Amino acid sequence: MIISTLTAASLALIGGFLSAPVLVDEHLNRVHPPSGKAPSTATVALHQSLWIADLHADSLLWQRNLNRDGQRGHVDFPRLQRANVALQAFSVVTKTPRKMNIERNGSDTDNITALVVAQGLPPATWNSLLARAAYQADELRQQAAKSDGKVRVIGSRAQLRSFIAAREKNPNLLAGWLTLEGAHALEGKLDNLDTLYRAGYRMAAPTHFFDTELSGSQHGLKKGGLTPLGRQWLRAMEQRKMIVDLAHASPATIDDVLTLAKRPVMVSHTGVRGTCANGRNLSDAQLKRIAAQGGLVGIGFWNTAVCGKDVASIARAIAYTVKLIGAEHVAYGSDFDGAVTTAIDASGLPRLTQALLDAGLSEAQIRRVAGENVRDFLLKNLPDDDA
Repeated sequence: MIISTLTAASLALIGGFLSAPVLVDEHLNRVHPPSGKAPSTATVALHQSLWIADLHADSLLWQRNLNRDGQRGHVDFPRLQRANVALQAFSVVTKTPRKMNIERNGSDTDNITALVVAQGLPPATWNSLLARAAYQADELRQQAAKSDGKVRVIGSRAQLRSFIAAREKNPNLLAGWLTLEGAHALEGKLDNLDTLYRAGYRMAAPTHFFDTELSGSQHGLKKGGLTPLGRQWLRAMEQRKMIVDLAHASPATIDDVLTLAKRPVMVSHTGVRGTCANGRNLSDAQLKRIAAQGGLVGIGFWNTAVCGKDVASIARAIAYTVKLIGAEHVAYGSDFDGAVTTAIDASGLPRLTQALLDAGLSEAQIRRVAGENVRDFLLKNLPDDDA
């Protein structure tokens, strides 16, 4: 009887532990109730004619079946396809500090370890950030392989060109590409960059919410610039035609990268201080310098980025940035499934198109911001060869 009771208690404990990631996902990745004007018939027609791309979604972290519609969170393949999204960046998170905040975090704690254990990922991922990155990259490829040919993973200019041509014949096609949120997955070893490249990663940020061996984070303890290893990393990234992402980078890191970089950079997901003044967001001077070097800035969809809970707040930030640096340097950087509550999920993107029109953007500007900028940037800056 005691054994049976202990077994039942143990099973209940294990069951509760294994169900926790779903509950955490449902709690953290929510959507604000819709507000504002619904898209008009004309807006829906315009939206369906756009080539849409988003620069940041952390959906792979949550081990969902992305081929299932509306399971939870912000993103799955059907919702992206229904919203006419052509290209989605799937960013991979390998470590985040406990009590994470935008001001000051150390690197001595980690939320992700408990998550990967609870989700039943292989033991190799429990203690290795590199293994976590490799696993999530393989997860995207496996999920795409189960999409009945509707989803591709691209990693080169040739693959992107092939996808663009195929999508002209079949507008329901979707492509994903792999990006890395914080190069701590290198585990301090520059040689591991080749491992990440082979896994399919084509963009990486030097930091996330804490300082790394490469550079300071805007949210770290020291907030310094590029370290000597970070300077080597920048050169190695450029040699491989991997794109540098400056989201979460400290001001000193942004300055160092822009001083040394020989290729344009991206900021995958951010806000701008001109409409939302806090330390997470970019200043006008930073925006102008990024644009002057041919860079691209993805505007986020969550409150800390845009100081609002509706699509009008996102549109306001986009309109401000377009006016400041030009429509050709602005993109979507939603931060879908990034443990944030957003104004819309992927299926709500037509509402954003309406908000951009209401904010005064022209159809030509909306086309650039909604995805043509990302498409053209990648056609110029991805590696040439098939990945």
